[in-house]
Amino acid sequence: MAASELYTKYARVWIPDPEEVWKSAELLKDYKPGDKVLQLRLEEGKDLEYCLDTKTKELPPLRNPDILVGENDLTALSYLHEPAVLHNLKVRFIDSKLIYTYCGIVLVAINPYEQLPIYGEDIINAYSGQNMGDMDPHIFAVAEEAYKQMARDERNQSIIVSGESGAGKTVSAKYAMRYFATVSGSASEANVEEKVLASNPIMESIGNAKTTRNDNSSRFGKYIEIGFDKRYRIIGANMRTYLLEKSRVVFQAEEERNYHIFYQLCASAALPEFKTLRLGNANYFHYTKQGGSPVIDGVDDAKEMVNTRQACTLLGISDSYQMGIFRILAGILHLGNVEFASRDSDSCTVPPKHEPLTIFCDLMGVEYEEMAHWLCHRKLATATETYIKPISKLHAINARDALAKHIYANLFNWIVDHVNKALHATVKQHSFIGVLDIYGFETFEINSFEQFCINYANEKLQQQFNMHVFKLEQEEYMKEQIPWTLIDFYDNQPCINLIEAKMGVLDLLDEECKMPKGSDDSWAQKLYNTHLNKCALFEKPRLSNKAFIIKHFADKVEYQCEGFLEKNKDTVYEEQIKVLKSSKFKLLPELFQDEEKVLSPTSATPSGRVPLSRTAVKPAKARPGQASKEHKKTVGHQFRNSLHLLMETLNATTPHYVRCIKPNDFKFPFTFDEKRAVQQLRACGVLETIRISAAGFPSRWTYQEFFSRYRVLMKQRDVLGDRKQTCKNVLEKLIKDKDKYQFGKTKIFFRAGQVAYLEKIRADKLRAACIRIQKTIRGWLMRKKYMRMRKAAITIQRHVRGYQARCYAKFLRRTRAAITIQKFQRMYVVRKRYQCMRATTIALQALLRGYMVRNKYQMMLREHKTVIIQKHVRGWLARVHYRRTLKAIVYLQCCYRRMMAKRELKKLKIEARSVERYKKLHIGLENKIVQLQRKIDEQNKEYKSLLEKMSNLEITYSTETEKLRNDVERLRMSEEEAKNATNRVISLQEEIAKLRKELHQTQSEKKTIEEWADKYKHDTEQLVSELKEQNTLLKTEKEELNRRIHDQAREITESMERKLVEETKQLELDLNDERLRYQNLLNEFSRLEERYDDLKDEMNLMVSIPKPGHKRTDSTHSSNESEYTFSSEITEAEDLPVRMEEPSEKKAPLDMSLFLKLQKRVTELEQEKQSLQDELDRKEEQALRAKAKEEERPPIRGAELEYESLKRQELESENKKLKNELNELQKALTETRAPEVTAPGAPAYRVLLDQLTSVSEELEVRKEEVLILRSQLVSQKEAIQPKEDKNTMTDATLLLEDVQKMKDKGEIAQAYIGLKETNRLLESQLQSQKKSHENELESLRGEIQSLKEENNRQQQLLAQNLQLPPEARIEASLQHEITRLTNENLDLMEQLEKQDKTVRKLKKQLKVFAKKIGELEVGQMENISPGQIIDEPIRPVNIPRKEKDFQGMLEYKKEDEQKLVKNLILELKPRGVAVNLIPGLPAYILFMCVRHADYLNDDQKVRSLLTSTINGIKKVLKKRGDDFETVSFWLSNTCRFLHCLKQYSGEEGFMKHNTPRQNEHCLTNFDLAEYRQVLSDLAIQIYQQLVRVLENILQPMIVSGMLEHETIQGVSGVKPTGLRKRTSSIADEGTYTLDSIIRQLNSFHSVMCQHGMDPELIKQVVKQMFYIIGAVTLNNLLLRKDMCSWSKGMQIRYNVSQLEEWLRDKNLMNSGAKETLEPLIQAAQLLQVKKKTDEDAEAICSMCNALTTAQIVKVLNLYTPVNEFEERVLVSFIRTIQVRLRDRKDSPQLLMDAKHIFPVTFPFNPSSLALETIQIPASLGLGFISRV
Repeated sequence: MAASELYTKYARVWIPDPEEVWKSAELLKDYKPGDKVLQLRLEEGKDLEYCLDTKTKELPPLRNPDILVGENDLTALSYLHEPAVLHNLKVRFIDSKLIYTYCGIVLVAINPYEQLPIYGEDIINAYSGQNMGDMDPHIFAVAEEAYKQMARDERNQSIIVSGESGAGKTVSAKYAMRYFATVSGSASEANVEEKVLASNPIMESIGNAKTTRNDNSSRFGKYIEIGFDKRYRIIGANMRTYLLEKSRVVFQAEEERNYHIFYQLCASAALPEFKTLRLGNANYFHYTKQGGSPVIDGVDDAKEMVNTRQACTLLGISDSYQMGIFRILAGILHLGNVEFASRDSDSCTVPPKHEPLTIFCDLMGVEYEEMAHWLCHRKLATATETYIKPISKLHAINARDALAKHIYANLFNWIVDHVNKALHATVKQHSFIGVLDIYGFETFEINSFEQFCINYANEKLQQQFNMHVFKLEQEEYMKEQIPWTLIDFYDNQPCINLIEAKMGVLDLLDEECKMPKGSDDSWAQKLYNTHLNKCALFEKPRLSNKAFIIKHFADKVEYQCEGFLEKNKDTVYEEQIKVLKSSKFKLLPELFQDEEKVLSPTSATPSGRVPLSRTAVKPAKARPGQASKEHKKTVGHQFRNSLHLLMETLNATTPHYVRCIKPNDFKFPFTFDEKRAVQQLRACGVLETIRISAAGFPSRWTYQEFFSRYRVLMKQRDVLGDRKQTCKNVLEKLIKDKDKYQFGKTKIFFRAGQVAYLEKIRADKLRAACIRIQKTIRGWLMRKKYMRMRKAAITIQRHVRGYQARCYAKFLRRTRAAITIQKFQRMYVVRKRYQCMRATTIALQALLRGYMVRNKYQMMLREHKTVIIQKHVRGWLARVHYRRTLKAIVYLQCCYRRMMAKRELKKLKIEARSVERYKKLHIGLENKIVQLQRKIDEQNKEYKSLLEKMSNLEITYSTETEKLRNDVERLRMSEEEAKNATNRVISLQEEIAKLRKELHQTQSEKKTIEEWADKYKHDTEQLVSELKEQNTLLKTEKEELNRRIHDQAREITESMERKLVEETKQLELDLNDERLRYQNLLNEFSRLEERYDDLKDEMNLMVSIPKPGHKRTDSTHSSNESEYTFSSEITEAEDLPVRMEEPSEKKAPLDMSLFLKLQKRVTELEQEKQSLQDELDRKEEQALRAKAKEEERPPIRGAELEYESLKRQELESENKKLKNELNELQKALTETRAPEVTAPGAPAYRVLLDQLTSVSEELEVRKEEVLILRSQLVSQKEAIQPKEDKNTMTDATLLLEDVQKMKDKGEIAQAYIGLKETNRLLESQLQSQKKSHENELESLRGEIQSLKEENNRQQQLLAQNLQLPPEARIEASLQHEITRLTNENLDLMEQLEKQDKTVRKLKKQLKVFAKKIGELEVGQMENISPGQIIDEPIRPVNIPRKEKDFQGMLEYKKEDEQKLVKNLILELKPRGVAVNLIPGLPAYILFMCVRHADYLNDDQKVRSLLTSTINGIKKVLKKRGDDFETVSFWLSNTCRFLHCLKQYSGEEGFMKHNTPRQNEHCLTNFDLAEYRQVLSDLAIQIYQQLVRVLENILQPMIVSGMLEHETIQGVSGVKPTGLRKRTSSIADEGTYTLDSIIRQLNSFHSVMCQHGMDPELIKQVVKQMFYIIGAVTLNNLLLRKDMCSWSKGMQIRYNVSQLEEWLRDKNLMNSGAKETLEPLIQAAQLLQVKKKTDEDAEAICSMCNALTTAQIVKVLNLYTPVNEFEERVLVSFIRTIQVRLRDRKDSPQLLMDAKHIFPVTFPFNPSSLALETIQIPASLGLGFISRV
C-alpha cells in the first residue's frame, strides 16, 4: 500500500513547531498526489495550510493510533519517527509517571527529579527470573537480562549508562549493582554491593562538584566490574575511572564550585582534629571562591564530611590515612593562596616568610626554601649542561596550578586504588558484569579540550552501539530466514578517523606539543591546511581563526583552540615533584610511587578529566626503560589508549544500553522540555536505533499473535488448520505490495506503517460491525421500548381515566355536600353573628342610654344648680347694680333737680317778678289739679281693686309664703349644702389646681420618665436581646459542652473499650510479629545449620581418609543437644555447658560466634515472647474475672476432686515407698547373721512385733474412719449429683471406685491423711479466694471513689470553664486534658515500675527456690544407696493395674534406638503410610516409646530418643525437602507428636480433654515442656519449608494461569508488541492455565488430608497458598502495562471466583484465604469501574480500601485500552484520586511481599484414639519393639 493513501480526511500528522518541536494536526480533506498544500486543523482548533517542500515533497509524518500511544517499547509503534518517539516518551513520563521505556535494545530512563517507590527489594524479587519483555521497562529488567545472559551464555556482560550531567547515570548504575547483589545471593562476608555503595560518598566528595546544570555533577567516568564465581554470586568488584576534570581544582566558572571535599573541609575546620590544618572559610581560599557560590541549598557540608569519614572507615582507610588525605587537600588549598611578586618581566619571587607557603610546607613536610625556589625557577637540561632558569610570574602561577592539579590527580588515583583493594575478590573470578557510568555528548557555548575528549569517547561508544544494533538486526533476519538487504545506517568511522587517525586532530596536536615553539594558533593553521575542504566533517568558523568545527553524530560542535596544547601537555616541573617526594610526610611520597615504577596510560592526566588504568582486559606489561618514554606521552595519547582498552573490554562483552535523559534544566519533578529531550535523544543514539529499525522491518508478529489480532479480517473459509498458511492468504488479500512484508520461520515482518494500515482496516471492520450491531440493537431496543411504552401508556390511560371519573364523581358529591355544609354553616354563622350583634347592641344601648341619662341627669342637676346659683348671683348682681344705679340715678336726679331747681328758682325769681308768669302758672295749675283729681279718682279705684287683689294676694301670699318659707328653708339647707359643696368645690378646685400642678409636674416627669423609660426600654430590650443571644449561645455552648461531655464520656468509654480491644489486638499483633520474627529467626537458624552441614560435608570430602575408629558426632545432633536438651533434674542442667563446649571445638570460629549470637537472640526472643504471653494472660484473666465471680461451686468441687485424685496418687506412691522400706527392713532382719536376733523370742523380734501390732490397731481405727468418710462421700455425691455435670459425676464415681479398691491398710491410712490435707488445702484456698475477693472489692470501691472525685473535679472545671471566654475556655480545656494525660502517664509509669519490681522480686525468689530444690534433690540422690538406684527402674509392682493389660507403652532396647529411628523416620515412605495406616502412626509409636522411658524414669533414654527423633526428622527433610508429600507427612506427624506430649503431660489444661483411660496414660516422672518448645520450633521450620515447596511449585503457574491465559476466550485482544516479545497469552501445550492451579491445589489438599494434618493447620496452609497467588498476581499486574485493561479485569475476577468456588467445595471459606485475595479483587474491580467523574473517584476511594494509594495510582497510570473504543484515564482524574487519598495512612510500598509467611500457630488438637488400641503393622519393620 502506498504511504500517500493513508493521508485521508481525519488522519492525524505531526508538523514542526519552534516551541514544542512537533505539533499534532488533523487533515481536513484527503491528500491527492500533486497537492502542494495540506489543509490542517491544529488541536486547539486553529486551521492551517501546511506547504509541502517543493523539492522533496515529503509529507509530514503520520501520528500513531491512540491505542499505540504509551507503549513500553518504541519499536512497537507503527510509525517510527522522531515525533512519535518524543510523544510516546512524554505521554509515559507526564501522564503515566513512567520513567523507563524500551527502544529496541536500549532502555531510555528519564530523570523524574523525585523519589519513586520502584526500587525496593519486592520489585527486585518481582523482576528476578522474568523475561525482559514480560515486565514493564525497568533498570532491573536490564540488569536481570545481563545476569541471565551471563549465566546462560557463559559470556561477560556490560551495562553502558550514558547521559548528560544530571540525567541520573550514577543512580541508574547504583540500582543495577544493587540488583546484582540481591539476586546473586552474595555471601555476608563479601557484601560487595554495600562496599561499593559505601564508596559513593568518597567518590562523590573527591569527584563530584556543583555545575550550572547539576548540584552534584560527576566530573569523571567510571567502569565498575562486578565479579562472580562459578555459582554466579558476587565475590568482588573493581573500579576504573576516566577523564577526571583536573582543571576544576584551580579554576571554577561563575556559579560553580570546586570538588565537594574542599568545602567539606572548610565547613569542618572548627573540629579539634582539624586545627592543625589551619583552615578557614571557603571564601578565604583562591581555589574555592572563584565561582562565587560556596554553598549548595539544602546541603550541609559538615554532615557530608561525617559521611565521607564514615565511608573511609568502612572501606578500611584508617584514621591516620584519613588525616593524611585531609592534610594533602588542605595543603592544596593553601598552595592556591601562594602569591608571586615580579622582579622583572622574566623572573619573580615568593614574598619572604609567606604564610600560605609556610603552611603548605608544614603540612607537606617539605623545606620552605626549596619549594619557594622551585616555584619561581625551573631546570633546563641540555646535552652538556644543566641550567636553572627563573620564570615569569604568569608561568609561576601556571606551574603552581599544575602542581596542585597533579597532587590532586595522584591523590584521586591513590583513593581509587584503596577502594579497589577493599573491593578486591579473594576467590578466583569466573565472570563479570561491567557497569559503565560515563558522560554523554556535550556541547556548550565555549568548548575546549575536555568536551573534545568527551565527544571523542561518545563517538567510539556510538560506533560500537550502531554496530551492535546492526548486528542484532542481521541476526534476527538470518534466524527467521528473511532475505537480507543492506540497511543504510550512519557510520561515524570517518569522524573517528578525523580525530584519531594518522594526521588526525590528536596526531597533529601531539606533534605540535613536541615543537619547541608550538602554539594553539599554529596548530589551528595546521588543522585548516590538513582537513579544511578535504574532509566533509571538518569546518572552519567564518569569524574565527582560532576555532574549528567537527560534525559529530549528534550535532556540530565548535571547539576553541585556546588551551588545547597546554591541557594536552599537562606540564608539571620535575623539580617540584622531587621536593614533594623528599617529604617527611609518609603518605605524600606514596602518591608518586607509581610514577617511579611503571606509569599507567592514565598517570599523566588531562586538565580535563583523568583516566585511571585499572583494566581487566589485556593489561600492558612493563618493560625496562618504558617509564621515561611513557612519562612524555600526552594526555590525548593516553586517553586514546585507555579508550581503546575500554572498547576492547566492551567488545569482549555483551553490551546492554541505558540512555539517561534530563527532562528539564530546572530540576522540576515530572516536567518535560521537548527541546532538551529531542536534543538528548539525537545525541544518545535512540533516534538512530529507531531509524535503523524503521529502515527494515520494524514490526514483527508471531503467526499466532497475528491470527489472534486480525481474526476479524478473515472469513470462515479463510481459516485453515495451518496458521502460517492462513496468515499468508489473508496478507496477500489485504496488502497487495509484497515488499511491505516478509514471512519468517516463526514471525511475520512488516515495514513501517503497515501495522497502522492493518489496524485501520481492523478498526474500520470493527467500527462497521459495531455500527451494524448498534443499529440492530438500537432498533430492537427502540421497538421493545415503543411496545413497552405503548402498553404502559394504554394501561396508564385506562387507570388515569378511571381515576379521573372517580375523582369527578367524588368532586360532585363533595360539591353538593360542601354546599349543604356551607348553607348550614353560613346560617349558623350569620345567626351567631346576629345574636351576638343583637346582644351587643342591646348591651351597648343599655349602657349608652344609662350613660346618656346619667349625663342628662347630671347636666340637668348641674343646670338646676347653675340656675339657682345664677339666680342668686344675678339677683345679687341686679340688686347691687340696681342700688348702684339707683344711687347714681338719685344722685343724678338730685344733681339734675338741683340744677333744674336752680334754673326754676331763677325763673321763678324772674317770673315772680312777672305777673303773667303767675297767671300762666295758675292756668297750668288748675289743669293740673283737675288732672290730679282725676288721677286720684282713678288711683282710688285702682286702690280698691288693688286692695281686693291685695287681699287675694295676701291669701295666696300667705300660702305662697308658707311654700316659700318651706322653700327657703329647703333652699337655706340647699344653700348650706351648696356652701358646703362650694367650700368642697373650692377645696376640690384648690386640690384640682394642686393636682393639675402636680399633674403638670407629673406629666413633665412622666415625659422625662417616659423618655428615660423608652431609652431604658430600648437599652433594656437591646440588653435583653444581647442577653438572650448570649443566653442562647451559652445554652448552645452548654448543650455543646454537655454533648461534648457526653460524647467525651462516650468516646472515653468507647476509646477505653476500643483501646482495650486495640491493645488486645496490638498484643496479638505484637505476639504475631514476635512469633513471625521468632519463626524467621528459626528459619535463618535452620539455613545456617544447613550451611554449616554443607561446609562440614565439603570439609569431609576435602579430607582424604578419616582417622580409623573415629566416630564423628552429627553436628545437628550436637547443636540440638547443646541448644534444646534439658533435664527434669538440676544436676543434669549443670552438665549442659560441657555439652555445649563439645561441638564448638569442631565448628569454625565464625560459625560458632554466629551460632552463639543466634542462640542469645533466641533466648531474648523467648523471654520477650514469655513476657508478652504473661501480659496477655493477665489481660484475659482481668477480662474473665467478672465471669469467674458468677460461677458456682460445682466446678470448684470438680477441681477439688481432681486435686484429691492427684493427691491420692501421690499418697499411693508414698505408700508404695513405705511398703518397700518395710520389705527391705524385713529382708534385712531375715538376712542378719545372728539367728538369735530374728528368733521369735528375741528382744528385737518382740519390739518389731509390738510395733506391728500397734500399727495394725491404728490401721483398724483408720479403717473405721475411712468407712465413715466413704458414707459422707456417698451422701455428698447424692447431694451434688443434680448440680454437677457429667465430668464431675465421673470424677466422683472414679473417686469412690478408687476408695473401694483400697484394700491395703496402709493405703486406707494414707487416703485418710490425704483427705485431711485436701480439706485443709481447700479451706486455705477458700480463705485466699475470700481475701482476694475482699481486696478486689476494696480496690473497686477505691476506684469508684476516685472516679467520683474525678467527676466532681471535672464538673468544677466545667463550671469554671463556662464562666471563661471561649478562647480561654479552649485553652483551659486543653491544659486540663494535657494535665490529665500527664497524670495518667505518670500513674502508668508508676504501675510499670511496680510491675518491674515485682517481676525482679519474683525472679529472685524463683532463683532461690530453684537453688533450694536443687540442693534438696542432690541431698535425696546422695541418701539413696546404689542398690536402690539399680532397683529403681524395676517398679512394675507399684502399678495398680494388672500386668497382663496393655498399657499403651512400647519397650525397646537402648541399642535399638538407631534402628527405630532408621525404620520409622529415615526409610519410611509417606505414601504407603498415608494410604494404608492410621494418620500420625509414627508420632503415636514414638510417644509410646517415650511413655515407657518415662515409666522407667530413665531420663537418658528419654533425652536420647527425643534428640534422635528430632535429628532424624531434620535429616529426612534435608534429604527429601523438595518433596511435598514428605514435608507434609512429617509436619503432620511432628504436630501429632507435639499434641501427644501436651495431651499426656499431666497438666490440667490438657487433661480436661481426655478420657479417664487417657488420663491414666499421662507421663508421671518427666516434664517435657522444654522439648515441646523444641518440637514446636521444629514444626515451624517444617511449615516454612512446606510453604517454600508450595511456592516453588505454584510460582511458575500463577502468572500464566491467573493473568496470561484467557480463561474466557475472545475477551482479550492482542496489541502490537515491540522488539522484546512478551509471553503469549494463547494457551500452548506447555503453558499453565487456571485449571492447572486448581488441580495443584486439589493435590495439595488431598495429600494433607491423607496425612491427617490438623484442620486448623490446613486452613493456615491454604491461606498462605492463596496469599502467594494473590500477591504474585497483583505484583505482576502492577508491573505489566499490557495487563491493565478492562478485559483483563474481567478475566481476573472470573479466575478469583473459580478459586472461591474451590474454597467452598473444600469447606475452607472461614480459613481467611478469601481475604488474602481482596487486594487482587479490588485491583480487578478498579480496572472495570468507570473512571471519569468525581463520583467515580469517591466510589473508587471507598471500594479500594485493601489497596495502597501507590497501588491505586499505579493501576490507573498503567490502565491501557486494548481497543480504540475504550478510553484512557485522564490525568486530572488520577490527581483527584491522589487528593482524596492523601490523608490515608498506608504503606508507600508498591508491591506486596510475596515472600511473606504468616506466623503459624499449632492449636492443641487432642486425639480421641486410645493408645492401647494402636496396632503396629509388620511392614514398618519394628519387630524389636515389645508392647507393655
